[in-house]
Amino acid sequence: MDVSHNPALPLTWRDGYARLGPTFATPWQATPMTDLQWVSVNHRLAQDLGLPHDWYQRPGMLDVLGNGQPLPGASTVATVYSGHQFGVWAGQLGDGRALLLGESLPPPGAALGPQEWQLKGAGRTPYSRMGDGRAVLRSSIREYLCSEAMHGLGIPTTRALSLVSSPTPVFREEPETAAVVARLAPSFLRFGHFEHFASRDNVQALEQLIDYVDAENFLALPRTQPGRERALALLDVVVQRTASLMAQWQSVGFCHGVMNTDNMSLLGLTLDYGPFQFMDGYHPGHICNHSDHHGRYAFDQQPRVAHWNLFCLGQALMPVVDDVQATVEVLNTFTARYEQAWGVQVARKLGLPASASATTLGDAFLALMARQQADHTGAWRGLSHAVRDWSGRSDDTTSFAELGHQLGADDAWDRWLSDYLQAVLQTTSSPAACGEAMRRVNPAYVLHNHLGEIAIRRAQEGDFSEIETLLSLLSDPYDDRPGFDAYAAPAPPWAQSIAISCSS
Repeated sequence: MDVSHNPALPLTWRDGYARLGPTFATPWQATPMTDLQWVSVNHRLAQDLGLPHDWYQRPGMLDVLGNGQPLPGASTVATVYSGHQFGVWAGQLGDGRALLLGESLPPPGAALGPQEWQLKGAGRTPYSRMGDGRAVLRSSIREYLCSEAMHGLGIPTTRALSLVSSPTPVFREEPETAAVVARLAPSFLRFGHFEHFASRDNVQALEQLIDYVDAENFLALPRTQPGRERALALLDVVVQRTASLMAQWQSVGFCHGVMNTDNMSLLGLTLDYGPFQFMDGYHPGHICNHSDHHGRYAFDQQPRVAHWNLFCLGQALMPVVDDVQATVEVLNTFTARYEQAWGVQVARKLGLPASASATTLGDAFLALMARQQADHTGAWRGLSHAVRDWSGRSDDTTSFAELGHQLGADDAWDRWLSDYLQAVLQTTSSPAACGEAMRRVNPAYVLHNHLGEIAIRRAQEGDFSEIETLLSLLSDPYDDRPGFDAYAAPAPPWAQSIAISCSS
């Protein structure tokens, strides 16, 4: 194992995925940019990594996280993968604008274990195809903030350590400012890595990937024999993690927007923040990606698409498993696992024990929201406050009056509220305790499109303060902040004009 210590970034480094060799990753260097500047630094993540408070001020750090300056002990590489895009086989893809810097090993006492570091926007790679390998400030701000927002919500995700910009122009519809996000994860393995080698009938490479995942303990696989049993165990764990992730996305109204198999994390992390959106007014069939002309990745289709993508992974593992029936049996557990995970999520949001009746109440509450296209985040948060402030008497629904007005205040609402309050009274918690527990799972703040857009517009004028404000709020999204009510308010009418697409 080749490890070394970098005095500028006081961590021990080694090759991560690059250890597998040139079949899996191509040694590559970033294309340097000039006049780099820090846009934002994520101090919380740095602390979890065990970095000193002044790490980013040390000489050379801008070059490392903006221009991919190699780290002693680690090789910078771009990885190759393939995948299905919008349901169609796209062939070879790969890290077209991402570069793996290496893997950091934690110092004693660090909160996080080994992490792969990746720069997004570091320039052309062998897999850039017709692209320039760059990222623009606009989309980089969205990824930087949303990855930390998801972490704050407790949803598995890649993380973002820093955001760096350069006046180097990047040409999209118009010239834009270049930017680089440094993002971290235990591994950036995608379904597409397995699809790539399966499509080339490279069984040896597939077995190497499975052995690598097992050896690095990314999925905490049970002890099995190499080959068929280990591949099935891997698929089983990925099915479970993906089902859980989908339930968490649905619970907070998160739309990914482009769930191609190359954007699906093997570890069950939220990966690749492009045309994402946290829903404003709740509409189950909402399409957040303006490039998604047929609604393949609509909000209510996300669990189904995840299941389809898992079948693609299962097919990619078939050269090792060589057992169609066993593979399909594992894949067919997804629906039950998703429904169980969703039942747990919605029960927690209602402050109730998980049960079929709690799931029915949750689905009915969503149906009430959909009629009025009520603000998804605000309605759940409002319910939490109403329960917390409720007297506990079934004839006193004063605390629910405002929420009822938002949801229609008709017979359907009255029936739902009566059934729900009876369920709350049957729990062992007081209404106040129940409401407080609900406030820990129903956030006050999410990264609504208009909040990100305001931060982007100010940053384009050289003012990065709104990024810092949002980073702070979204890192603790369940805590009400006096003076920040506007950040929890429904989206203003002008937010309807914000268009996000695959280029976002």
